[in-house]
Amino acid sequence: VVPVVLVLALSLRVSGQSPFFSQDRVGLGGRTFKLWKLRTMVPDAEERLKAYLQSDEAARQEWEAYQKLSRDPRITEFGQFLRKSSLDELPQLWNVFRGDMSLVGPRPERPHYVDEFTQRYPTYSFRHRVPSGLTGFAQVNGLRGDTSILDRARFDNAYIEGWSLWLDVK
Repeated sequence: VVPVVLVLALSLRVSGQSPFFSQDRVGLGGRTFKLWKLRTMVPDAEERLKAYLQSDEAARQEWEAYQKLSRDPRITEFGQFLRKSSLDELPQLWNVFRGDMSLVGPRPERPHYVDEFTQRYPTYSFRHRVPSGLTGFAQVNGLRGDTSILDRARFDNAYIEGWSLWLDVK
């Protein structure tokens, strides 16, 4: 894994970008930690997003509804490849090594989303009974991206309540 991450990081560095990106996420017991990823967006991502949303009404409405865009101008071509292949998430193995995450468990969210989802869905916070995972039961069952947060929480909580080593292997 380390050689693959080094080659990808070098590719990003050659293209003039800082290869790694960290973001606060919420894990076990509601504790915040720095989650590591390979960079997939342009350096001026926020400015580019603001300009795009001001110039495209449909995109603005999509952003307001989902906090995501189907055609996001901030993501580089190489970044699209990294995301589609999930290679951008390889540095999270460092989070697993440090004990911030496990290989399998509920995917960690950013703190402001945790606050919002906990207010909206009372069982959402139950996901924090176990360490966050590099992959999760909801994710492997197709609940990723623009899918129901309530459904993801249900899958994550069902995983926690029915945990077994075999379930992790599956």
